[in-house]
Amino acid sequence: MHLLKSLRAAGRGILFCINQERHMRFHTVAAFYTLLFSPFFQFGWMEYAVLLLAIGSVCAAEVFNTAVEAACDAENTAYSSSVRRVKDIAAGAVLINACFAAGVGIFLFGKPTCIAAGFWWLCGRPLLLVLLALSAAAAVLYVHLGPKLLADKLRAFFRRK
Repeated sequence: MHLLKSLRAAGRGILFCINQERHMRFHTVAAFYTLLFSPFFQFGWMEYAVLLLAIGSVCAAEVFNTAVEAACDAENTAYSSSVRRVKDIAAGAVLINACFAAGVGIFLFGKPTCIAAGFWWLCGRPLLLVLLALSAAAAVLYVHLGPKLLADKLRAFFRRK
C-alpha cells in the first residue's frame, strides 16, 4: 500500500475510535491537559519521553481495544460469553495500561511546590482562568457527546440566534 494511503487509513481508524469511543475522547482530553500543564514542572527530555510513552501507550491500547470489539461485533451478532470474555480482556489491557500511566503521572507531577506555583501563577491571570474553565466545560461536552454530535448541537444553537 502506498505510504499516503496507509497514513490515511490509519487516520480514519483513529478518527473512528475518537468518534465512537468515549474512553478514547477521555484519554485525548487527559493527554491535552497533561501536556498543557507540563511546562510548570520543568521536565527534561527524559521526563517528556516517559510522559509521551505513557500517553501513547494508553491511546494505542484504546485503539486496539476498539479494534477487538469491532472484530467481535462483526463476527457475532448474538450474545456470546466467549465474545464477552475477549472484550473484557481487551478492556482490562487498557485499564492496566491506564493505571500504570497514572502511576507515571503521579511520579512526574507529584511535586507540591510546582503544583502550588502553577496554581498561583494561574490565579494571577484571571483571563487564563476563565479560558481554562471554558475549555474544561468544552472538554466535558466533547467527552460525553463526541465531536460530531457536539458540532451538530453547536451549529443548531448558533442557527437559532
